[in-house]
Amino acid sequence: MLDELERSGLGWFWATDAEGALTYLSGAIAERIHVPMEQLIGQPLQSVFKAIDGSGRTKSLSLKLGARKSFSGFAVGSELGESDVVIRLSGRPMVSSSGKFQGFRGTGTDITEEYRREEETERLAKYDSLTGLANRHRMAQIIDSTLTAFRSAKRNCAIMMLDLDRFKQVNDTLGHAAGDELLKEVANRLKRAVEIDCEIGRLGGDEFQIMLPDMDDRGKLGEIASKIIAMLTQPYSLEEGRCVIGGSVGIAIAPHDGVTRDEVVRSADLALYAAKNGGRGQYRFYTGDLENETIFRRRLEGDLLEAIREEQLFLKFQPVVSADTQIVTTLEALVCWNHPQRGEIDEEEFQSIVEGSSLLVDVGEWTIAQACKEASQWPESLRVSVNIPSSQFMADGFVSSVSAALEASDISPTRLELEVKETVFLGDTNVVDKTLAALFKLGARLTLDEFGTGYSSLGYLRRAPFDNIKIGDNFCSAAMDRDSRDLGLVKAIVALAKALGMNTTATGIESVELVDQLRKANVDFLQGAIYSDPVSSSDVLSELASGAWEIEPGSRVKRARRRTVYRKIQVIHDDHSYDVTLRNLSKTGAFIEGLLDVPVDTQFVVDLGGGQLAVATVTRSRGDTQGLEFETQLIDDGAGGLCTRHRVSPYELAAAGAPLAALSTGDYKGMQGGMLNPGQSIPKFSYAQYPASDAA
Repeated sequence: MLDELERSGLGWFWATDAEGALTYLSGAIAERIHVPMEQLIGQPLQSVFKAIDGSGRTKSLSLKLGARKSFSGFAVGSELGESDVVIRLSGRPMVSSSGKFQGFRGTGTDITEEYRREEETERLAKYDSLTGLANRHRMAQIIDSTLTAFRSAKRNCAIMMLDLDRFKQVNDTLGHAAGDELLKEVANRLKRAVEIDCEIGRLGGDEFQIMLPDMDDRGKLGEIASKIIAMLTQPYSLEEGRCVIGGSVGIAIAPHDGVTRDEVVRSADLALYAAKNGGRGQYRFYTGDLENETIFRRRLEGDLLEAIREEQLFLKFQPVVSADTQIVTTLEALVCWNHPQRGEIDEEEFQSIVEGSSLLVDVGEWTIAQACKEASQWPESLRVSVNIPSSQFMADGFVSSVSAALEASDISPTRLELEVKETVFLGDTNVVDKTLAALFKLGARLTLDEFGTGYSSLGYLRRAPFDNIKIGDNFCSAAMDRDSRDLGLVKAIVALAKALGMNTTATGIESVELVDQLRKANVDFLQGAIYSDPVSSSDVLSELASGAWEIEPGSRVKRARRRTVYRKIQVIHDDHSYDVTLRNLSKTGAFIEGLLDVPVDTQFVVDLGGGQLAVATVTRSRGDTQGLEFETQLIDDGAGGLCTRHRVSPYELAAAGAPLAALSTGDYKGMQGGMLNPGQSIPKFSYAQYPASDAA
């Protein structure tokens, strides 16, 4: 009966002598672990079986055997051989009638399938089944436990929130299977991009999160974020086709931007929102000002209707030049906003505001009408192009609005170029074909925009009467990479367009080398910062006044987005803080105004707000103005501005008696330059006196 019980697998048995060596073992166990019985009998129990849950369990088993106590439920695997069987062992000490310890006797049960199921269930509860990254629940647990431990140890921790750009377009054009494959590729690239100790998770959809312990250097964080964005924007070759996406990153640091998980993640979310609204494909650090920026952006979306009615919108134009003659042939219309409180909102920011607005079609109709109106003042040979969102293209009355704009401006339909993206073909086929036919009959030119960045089907070119193909920015820029095949693909697109009687335009060009390569590839038209940034209507008329408008590549340098630095700040010297005006700011220094008779070589601590303190030396001084040189260079903040690498630590503030909390946006003059006790000594510098008009 015992033999049958052992062979059935319902129960196995084992026994040891007083020294712990095996004296009996069910043959079924030996068979399962693929070790001959003669190699097992006489061996210590610990040398035959090992705990599969880590060294702690093995140690516990050894202690129990040594202490001669009963044990049960220990999951073990074979220490010998290569079997992956999992056995649950139980045992109790045997004592003679005289009280002498004689060894252990126990049972064993094969729990391999049960254990693997539990292991898989536990894995699925912690990890994303698609990418293998930590899931939302695990990331929350890890961040919670890490921040709790780091608070007592006074350590920093950075959180990155990452969102993919144009991922929905891949799902819509290539299908969800391609979207899943793409997410796996993104996960692999993220692992390669972040080479330091970190935890990467997928929160769901196309949203990812990265935790970087012991990191508060915003310079290094910016480099990591830039590397992530650069790697994500490289083309993907999927089974369903080729695609290009992008990524935006928001960064927050504990305890500077929050103490608890909820606070830090919310700060990183706000920074991500700002990065996406700033034009996508960029990173942003959290600052206290983002709260107000988010609220203000929502107000801007609500102000759009008034902007249209009050004529606050205006156009800028980016030239498109002939690759052969370098003469401007087309001007692309871009919408800007002269907001009464915010000032000028440029074309990139305006696009991010209007994208999700219900007034997108209204703005689109205004753009076509205004572009035609302004083009009526240009030479007949010069065209104007307008980007048409898919929702506007599919809207009722679209063709009528184009016809009305042409009639009101009295320009030839052939001078209006309408740019549409491949996404319009995802709509109702009947509506798309009907609209395309009506536009062709009207005589307006049609351009397929951003060809090569999505699912570029030749069927689109066969169905639609396009006059021009615009090759996407990322496609063109990648053509200059070493070992890249993109230049060959550009040549293939040009050959295809020629065969179909279409022109080609390459966009996003920023180098003379790329201009030369594209000319050799026989691209017809070129557009990008190497020729010109968007210019105002008055500048267009001024350039056209002297005849044909010709632009040499490189004659206009692309400028970084300008941000106002004319603001009040504080500088600290000895035990006094002074209010001054910051006139300009660079990575290496600043120009301030407001103090008199400041000698060269004077040292200040410059308080840029939000815990940003920079040590600076006066290198130039004239009257009430001083030029400062920073001891440590500032770094890019991801939004076209500058910031310090490090900030005042909230742990320092807590040590000084303040409660541990995220940094406020106020000044931190009390952290440097002595006690700053009023009346302790006489201020060394006096303020300049300005006329009332200047002070205003």
